[in-house]
Amino acid sequence: MINIDNINKAKKRLNGIIRPTPMAFAPILSKNLNANIYLKKENLQLTGSFKLRGAYNKIATLSEDERSKGVVAASAGNHAQGVAYSAQHFNCDATIIMPEATPLTKVSGVASYDAEVILHGANYDEAYRYALNYTEKYNKSFVHPFADDDVINGQGTIALEIFEEIDDIDIIVVPIGGGGLISGIATAAKHLKPNIKIIGVVASGAKAMKNSFELKTPIDSVSVRTIADGIAVRDTTPKMLDYVLDLVDEIVEVEDKEIASAILFLLEQHKLVVEGAGAVGTAALMHNKISNLDGKTIVLPLSGGNIDVTMLAQIIEKGLVKSARKMNLIVTLIDKPGSLKNLTNTFENLNANIVQIDYDRNSLSLDFGDANVTISLETKGFEHQTSIRNELKNSGFRFKEL
Repeated sequence: MINIDNINKAKKRLNGIIRPTPMAFAPILSKNLNANIYLKKENLQLTGSFKLRGAYNKIATLSEDERSKGVVAASAGNHAQGVAYSAQHFNCDATIIMPEATPLTKVSGVASYDAEVILHGANYDEAYRYALNYTEKYNKSFVHPFADDDVINGQGTIALEIFEEIDDIDIIVVPIGGGGLISGIATAAKHLKPNIKIIGVVASGAKAMKNSFELKTPIDSVSVRTIADGIAVRDTTPKMLDYVLDLVDEIVEVEDKEIASAILFLLEQHKLVVEGAGAVGTAALMHNKISNLDGKTIVLPLSGGNIDVTMLAQIIEKGLVKSARKMNLIVTLIDKPGSLKNLTNTFENLNANIVQIDYDRNSLSLDFGDANVTISLETKGFEHQTSIRNELKNSGFRFKEL
């Protein structure tokens, strides 16, 4: 069962294994919301996420005989690495079932801990079903990513560390996928401070737990789609819903574009690489999803930092455009000597730096004698971009923004 005694036992097991992650004050968020906001940096944990805590605690509680037969897990990445790392520590065979579309970096990360990786299924739920059958067929122990009390007790050690540094906390804002992290944190936190408020955050593209919480009955999603792959859980486990109903005060949701802006904010302002799931709490505060924060002390666990670099590059690119630090244009020119030079001179006079340019005179959409210049500019904000638009119009250039 999950309780403070078992969470304390888990903490002892984890001593010397995990890294007690740092807490940091978030000055910009705190100023903007008139609150005292702290970040619990689980993205700096060994294996890059909090999942190591629960996985290790589960495998540590297995008998020698159970460990000798090996363990199995289903995961899109973070739980997989936690199980693989822990199994390696105990010299225990680990088989990890991952969806076929799992990024290579996550597959390689799991394999680096000597675990066997089997790619199966289009999503986590298909991988999970296969893993259960595999476990039964080969008589191994299954390490569930969230619906296991020993796993949950391990995750609850985060709250113990939080209270060791700050004891006067009003709110903890926690990501929710299957519900294991928030159940563990809430159990410990509410034992240490019964009137603390626990708020969960789901992604809009994976909100089965929020829907279930509001209707007080398990509701499964038809599908999930979100950049927060660490909380992209399609179905609600009844056992986990019971825990969430008992322990959680409120659940809010954030959209992918809000998650992306939070990832970029944490990268730029705090020099932290945080994955989508780890950034949802920050996104909820940045986009005013939670009310009555004035003067409150709030802790945000940044649950993981294992973001795919391709996704990070997309988020940075879109963030630069959204914040008017980058401008993408197609300018139609008369295809004759000097036309391109006139255009680049215009940008030079406006102090807009060209970072990419492509010249196309062959597109079927062009009139004869015309050429399209696709160009990316570094810009200095919304006013700068307005000046560029006005100058292009005044100079007679035909253009559109991308």
